[in-house]
Amino acid sequence: MKKLLNDFLDRYFHDEESIILLVLLISGLAVLLLLGGVLAPLITAVIIAYLMQGLVNLLLKYGLSVRVAFGVVYTVFMSVFLLVLLYLLPRVWNQLRRLISELPNLISQWQASLLQLPENYPSLFSEQQIRDFIVGVRGELGGYGQSVLEYSLASIPSIIAFFVFVILVPILVFFVMKDKDELVIWAGNFLPRNRPLMRRIWLEMDQQISNYVRGKVLEIFLVGSVSFIAFEILGLNYALLLSVLVGLSVVVPYIGAAMVAIPIAAVAYVQWGIGADFYTVMIVYGVLQLIDGNVLVPVIFSEAVNLHPVAIVASVLVFGGIWGLAGVFFAIPLATLVKAIVNAWPSRLHAGEMHGDDG
Repeated sequence: MKKLLNDFLDRYFHDEESIILLVLLISGLAVLLLLGGVLAPLITAVIIAYLMQGLVNLLLKYGLSVRVAFGVVYTVFMSVFLLVLLYLLPRVWNQLRRLISELPNLISQWQASLLQLPENYPSLFSEQQIRDFIVGVRGELGGYGQSVLEYSLASIPSIIAFFVFVILVPILVFFVMKDKDELVIWAGNFLPRNRPLMRRIWLEMDQQISNYVRGKVLEIFLVGSVSFIAFEILGLNYALLLSVLVGLSVVVPYIGAAMVAIPIAAVAYVQWGIGADFYTVMIVYGVLQLIDGNVLVPVIFSEAVNLHPVAIVASVLVFGGIWGLAGVFFAIPLATLVKAIVNAWPSRLHAGEMHGDDG
């Protein structure tokens, strides 16, 4: 056992930089797990500043000065930030409140529609089965309602934290973008001067992660906007709320589209019942998902993330369970980072194979 452990350490930790990188990874993970909630505004600001640096570099290529490029990009960021905060969120919240207030009527309509199933399909459903199903669902909804009430009573600290987050993030983004070079130099002082492994991992991840996150934000905007226009044209209730859900569904590959189809089908069923309008909404939603998966994604993500679907789903479950929605959004970049570290990690075995090939 001791020899096996010594062989493992000699193979993967013979290099000084690999040990330093391992310590940094463990320290960073510990900070995120222990202080992630406290440092959320700073982490968010760093991520936003990093993503917007690509736009700054693009403007610099067109001959703008650093100060002008920074001012233009930060103005765009603040405009989008205020648009979402002052226009989109209040309207989505109002539709959600209206949906909750109308939920008893919607449940009654849904119950009446279900009770017609034994008449229309007597060979498939009995009246007693439908009534037992309704009683079970109403009991589950009552439990969820109690949970929502308890959460709302205990959510005052969360509301305060949200306002602190909203105030701090734009300020931190400004200073992180403005003093980027000084911060990079300061952080580099804590790293070894000779760091080929870290450079190799960073070069592999920099373009891939930034392109993925920027592309995903663009995909959310396009899919959500087109969904809103389609739902408004079809006259579907809660169009804005449902379109936001459709936009966010692209964050979770393979799962999000199926999950969001349930509330869309429920609202359409309660509003129109099973008929031409219901089928039209579901067909339009299916077409949007097909266009997103087969046209939009290949165009936006020119450099595809080379991960197996099982790895993608596993990363969504793991990182989503640790960091919630933020973990779900960054699950694929984080999984790509793990893959890059594993591929780039120095090993005496790989070095020996390369030496043998050269010979």
